[in-house]
Amino acid sequence: MKNILISLIVCVLFGCKSSQPLSSTTRLNPKLKAKQILKAHNKENADFTTLQSRVKIELIQGDQSQSHTVSLRMEHNKTIWINAFLNMVRLKITPERVQMYNKLDRTYFDGDFSFIKDLLGVELTFSNIENLILGDALFKHKPNALKRQPHPKAYALTPKEQHPLYDLFYRINPSYFKIDVQEVSQPLSNRMLNVFYQEFQEIEQQILPQKISIKLIENQKETTLKMNFKSVSLNQPLRFPFKFPSGFKPIDF
Repeated sequence: MKNILISLIVCVLFGCKSSQPLSSTTRLNPKLKAKQILKAHNKENADFTTLQSRVKIELIQGDQSQSHTVSLRMEHNKTIWINAFLNMVRLKITPERVQMYNKLDRTYFDGDFSFIKDLLGVELTFSNIENLILGDALFKHKPNALKRQPHPKAYALTPKEQHPLYDLFYRINPSYFKIDVQEVSQPLSNRMLNVFYQEFQEIEQQILPQKISIKLIENQKETTLKMNFKSVSLNQPLRFPFKFPSGFKPIDF
């Protein structure tokens, strides 16, 4: 159960209307500079009030895997809410706090984002996690902060100045300028977070991920979380109920 809870946190680090996966057919423009690519990507950043979806998640560790379907609700820039296992596990993330409880083993967590840094080795904020879910660049960058790298099928960008703690890589789709792959690696710690956006869908003129594969590699041990977003709807009135049950024990991550 602890692994399932961690997978829920990783996925949030990360329309009821029918939608078709988007395909990429545009050829690369060799004249586009990094700042132009970044500007085009930022124009495609998700813009909505609320989002609701059913998400099938599959957690793979070694030769073991488990699958679950959870309910995801978001209020843009304010709340990420996940409900799982017939209301038995609930998670709520705001810009200030991460809160979670599990009725199956009577445990709870209530804290800030520092524990995510302990889990993943990267200091993340609410906006970073929201960007991961929505297929936007994990971090915000100044117009001239990135440089273009050679790649045959996508616009590859890396920072001009190396970060002291990690390396960063983006691969941006040339057709609709959403992220195909974003990767944060820490060579000194032998740790890497890779987010691969396998498919996108267009809902109410918004381009949103349909299938995401999140891979965490640490000391040659690999954990993969696959997410499949179904029945996505936007801009509907939503509630985000959350109340800690009494008598639960704190979770020790």
